[in-house]
Amino acid sequence: MLTLRQCVAARDPVDATLVLPFELRQKSRLATQLPSGEAVAVLLPRGTVLRSGNCLAADDGRIVRVLAAHEALMEARCANADDLARCAYHLGNRHTPVEVGAGFVRFTRDDVLASMLRGLGASVTAMSAPFEPEAGAYAGGHRHHAGDATHRGIIHDMIDRAGQAK
Repeated sequence: MLTLRQCVAARDPVDATLVLPFELRQKSRLATQLPSGEAVAVLLPRGTVLRSGNCLAADDGRIVRVLAAHEALMEARCANADDLARCAYHLGNRHTPVEVGAGFVRFTRDDVLASMLRGLGASVTAMSAPFEPEAGAYAGGHRHHAGDATHRGIIHDMIDRAGQAK
């Protein structure tokens, strides 16, 4: 069994890829398999959340790249930024993981949430795509690399010890 215990800097080439939905990329302990059928044990520090493109080192020295699997999602779009912010607020108020992008909010497929957002004036469509929800302001463990335009880090990365913005 291939055992993956450590996140390492992204590199090319890699020895294998591991395609996982977000639900499994949140787990620090996971038994799964590579597309080749080889059994894999993921044993990472508690709280680690894997993002598409992250690389993991195996005990035998091989490098495995994690890729986000396509998932059943819904995408909400609004006529203006205020309405989109209102939709994001209501999703967050329900502790729903969301991916925020230019002009849209994505969440796992849920007809009740879609109906709520349509009631707020959003257009909501079903889709299949990789899901990369926000880590959250107080997320620990995994840090995004500088310059990552999708995830800008956590609040502790943006405020120094004196409470001043960096």
